[in-house]
Amino acid sequence: MKTRIRTAALAFLGLSLAYYLWASLTSTSLLPWVGGHMALPMIAITLVPMAFAFTGDSILSALTGTNSSEFRDGLMGLGTVRSVGHTGVTLNDQPQVRIDFQVEGADGQIFPAYAKMIVPLTELSLLRPGVVLPVRYLPDRTDRVEVDLSGDASAAQEAMNAAMIRKGVTTPAKLDIARRGIAAQAVVRALAVPGEIRDGHSRLDLTLVVTRPDGTSFETRTEKFLPPASVAQVQVGRIVQVHYLPENEREVVISLPVNT
Repeated sequence: MKTRIRTAALAFLGLSLAYYLWASLTSTSLLPWVGGHMALPMIAITLVPMAFAFTGDSILSALTGTNSSEFRDGLMGLGTVRSVGHTGVTLNDQPQVRIDFQVEGADGQIFPAYAKMIVPLTELSLLRPGVVLPVRYLPDRTDRVEVDLSGDASAAQEAMNAAMIRKGVTTPAKLDIARRGIAAQAVVRALAVPGEIRDGHSRLDLTLVVTRPDGTSFETRTEKFLPPASVAQVQVGRIVQVHYLPENEREVVISLPVNT
């Protein structure tokens, strides 16, 4: 779409200029370069920059709610926000921002990248350093990415799971429990910090009292690696969401939101 609109605008400009030159050179008036034939080139000169501006990737994404064709089938990565700044462009009073990311690619490679997107004012405060967002990137050009707008939660979750396994903060067995296990609530009864750190995540040894769906409960112990910002969610007395398999209640997986 972007290419077609820009090509049409440039073609209109070229035809308008050609018509203007032809009309001026064949005119018999005293001022051959001035007249109604100036209207088309003036309109074209106005439309061309507008066409290029409104077919920018972030503008098109905001208008269509989808990623640009270039990134739509790009690889899924995880982008951690490093900084956010205004570009000075707005669309319907909504600002365009530049987001600088540290991206972890599908193969575990870490690289810096940026994205530009239109963000509603009500959501601007959610874009803060440390927030993790799914992004689409091109392996042969990693300097620029787009925040994933596909709504494919499963692909984003797979990327997150693969990253956590690579970092050693979870295991395939725990992910299987989270996927197949029974959802329940648990109260944190005790917490210990043995001092082990993996990729900035501290190991926490937790004692939980889990309430089964029938109202009975059982006590179990589990470990979880968490970033410093999430430790407050598992303090003693807090209620957390967990998953477990009925045939093995000793293995319990805690479910916490990524961005807190």
